[in-house]
Amino acid sequence: MPPRASAHINLAAIERNTTRLCDAAPSAVLCAVVKADGYGHGSVAAARAALAGGASWLAVATAPEASQLRAAGIDGPILILGVLDDDDLHLALAADADIVAWDSAFLERMAHLGGGRVHIKLDTGMGRLGTRNPEEATRLAWQAARSSALELVGLTTHFATADDRGDAFFDVQLERFSTWSDPLKAAFPGVIRHAANSAALLRDRASHFELVRPGVALYGLDPFGEDAAQHQLEPALELRSFIGAIKPCAAGESAGYGRRFIATRATSLATVPIGYGDGWRRGLTNNAEVLVGARRVALVGTVSMDNITIDLGAAGVSAGAGDEVVLVGQRGEERITAEALAQRLATINYEVTCGITARVPRIYHRDGAVVDAG
Repeated sequence: MPPRASAHINLAAIERNTTRLCDAAPSAVLCAVVKADGYGHGSVAAARAALAGGASWLAVATAPEASQLRAAGIDGPILILGVLDDDDLHLALAADADIVAWDSAFLERMAHLGGGRVHIKLDTGMGRLGTRNPEEATRLAWQAARSSALELVGLTTHFATADDRGDAFFDVQLERFSTWSDPLKAAFPGVIRHAANSAALLRDRASHFELVRPGVALYGLDPFGEDAAQHQLEPALELRSFIGAIKPCAAGESAGYGRRFIATRATSLATVPIGYGDGWRRGLTNNAEVLVGARRVALVGTVSMDNITIDLGAAGVSAGAGDEVVLVGQRGEERITAEALAQRLATINYEVTCGITARVPRIYHRDGAVVDAG
């Protein structure tokens, strides 16, 4: 029997996507964002694939994520994007990571602990981390530059609406960042400015500056939530399970908690051992399809923690126990994408892949040849 559910990650696709994004931003170096366990793909394996594809930097959200990459033997610049308390700051410096800062007291603590490389963040409109005050951000940049313990490496911001191509606030943020960072770039020519996430990278070259920070696009997911193929990106993840059992279902009989599916005619139902405990969301109850062979089969009844039920009879599909079921991926001309699932769930493709839980093993390959990702 195969694993009850498994995520198959094509590292070659991540490499090719990285190269494609490098080509799309020829004036900038590429920082591959591998936070949240590489958006569900595995951070270490994704990092190595992105570096092989042309990335020069890596970015994570937390100090433990940076430490995990170092423990795996990954060298080179690692940028921590998120908040760091005192314990995290110790861990980040021990991992020789670059750190984002927006507070004078934090810079002083960092210097007191031995110092390191710092990137100053201006909040141009995201409304989360960073100072909203450009004058304060400039003072912080000079504070870091004048400190014997700190090295001013970068100036940064983050876009709130880059993935909404009709929203003009992206241009407002870009102008705010340029107005603030241009004088500092003139004062410190070696400083690296970075703002572009995946959507900004693909949307506007003016956002590239010296470094770009794609995340979701590395994994072949469309940052605009439509179709990654429009950007010549290849989905790297395929989610699979198998048919665990098949039974006849007469008209009037039901399947699943709450009897949310009641057969209107005789059919054949198959149980597939995957559920919300694996990250297959309960919101897909009576609201999804899977691929059996190269045929679409409807999910019927409530998604439970460990199982779903699919209606083979309604789809006219003949199958047997042990046959493969593809929940995300392509067979023949049929495909189920993270974007399509996200639309059904009224969410984003990021959440679909990040939500695949740890009990689903990741199996790595390169265009079909299974590899040890280390």
